[in-house]
Amino acid sequence: MEWREHEGVRWLEAELPGARAAFSTRRGGVSEEPYEALNVAILTGDEVERVRENRRMLAGSIGRDDDGVVMGRQVHGASLRRHEGRQDPRVYADVVKSPDQVDAQATSNPDLTPLVMVADCLPVAMVGPRGVAMSHCGWRGLAGGLVAEAAKEVEAEAAAVGPGIGPCCYEVGEEVLSAFVALDGVASGRMLDLTAIATALLERAGVSAIESSGLCTSCNPELFYSHRRDGERTGRQAGLVWLR
Repeated sequence: MEWREHEGVRWLEAELPGARAAFSTRRGGVSEEPYEALNVAILTGDEVERVRENRRMLAGSIGRDDDGVVMGRQVHGASLRRHEGRQDPRVYADVVKSPDQVDAQATSNPDLTPLVMVADCLPVAMVGPRGVAMSHCGWRGLAGGLVAEAAKEVEAEAAAVGPGIGPCCYEVGEEVLSAFVALDGVASGRMLDLTAIATALLERAGVSAIESSGLCTSCNPELFYSHRRDGERTGRQAGLVWLR
């Protein structure tokens, strides 16, 4: 992955076979504290007009049409929606609530850009013969089969795992640890490694090329929002993927 910047907006970009993925940071944008600055979510209390401008700036910086960004109302589940055309209502561009309670978006339309919002969970991009998918992978989604669902939907061959909370900062209880007992090397005591889990599940799904950012959202307050670090009143960054 490589760092990119345009008019103050900074993001990580991954090159995938026939596709690209972008993982935004909090750099750029117009939101004020505690959402400073490129917050793309409204559910934590930021002003709608600021979020609308942030979304416009993010889409423009990565060279995508904000009308073509597709997203859902994330519920930490394992459901996916495939999009053939633009969303109605325009959830991203108009900053309105999505009618779809799903945690992954997929498409084979090069005019569309699947997006998820994160603030510790992993944004996981995939590409294969049936298009691209972007998934919002917290521990519940990972345990519930979201990676396998998205990989199957696009027949994934390559993936990029964006920034999320790292094993340095993610202490969990027995309920969470027990969900991943079948995977080796993904926990040290009570510290859980979501990226290691996602990588193992991608490999199990037959994905042969996997790249990860290696960045912890909780450890990097200058770059990322973090729910674990900052609590409820914080912003969200985004993961996006599109066909080239």
